[in-house]
Amino acid sequence: MPRRKTHLSKLAKAGTALFGGQWLEQYGAICYRRTIRERDYEVLLITSRGAGRWVIPKGGPMKGKTPRQVAAREAFEEAGIKGKVSKGPIGRYSYLKRLDDGQSVPCLVEVFGLEVGSIAGDFKEQGQRQDTWVPLVSAGRFVEEPELRGIFTRLALKLNASL
Repeated sequence: MPRRKTHLSKLAKAGTALFGGQWLEQYGAICYRRTIRERDYEVLLITSRGAGRWVIPKGGPMKGKTPRQVAAREAFEEAGIKGKVSKGPIGRYSYLKRLDDGQSVPCLVEVFGLEVGSIAGDFKEQGQRQDTWVPLVSAGRFVEEPELRGIFTRLALKLNASL
């Protein structure tokens, strides 16, 4: 059985881009809500359009919009989520973004928390991605990026301290 490539092995192959190239900038949202029992939280994960990996909604800078506004807009366009966005970022993580020409470029994602207020029945990328709600405490098991796993853990500690 072939071994699955690790996040670090993917980064190692992109050494030149990581250390000498231009990094892309993105803003993302971890969309969270209380569970039905009200004692825990769950987060929304969506699939990337290309590889079908589990990710959070995210996108590049938009003229006239702040990073938190971009994160909120991406959450709506990619998953139909509206809600209250944290004033500041809750963390940052890096990954390799595969471009249409096949190249991979490093990308730094600034992440905002987004407490879900409503979920739209109709949104821009509906039908282009799968989505799933998972317990916040286990969300890190679904994503490849170790830094994003850490952000889920920190968010879980912060939210559970407020229960």
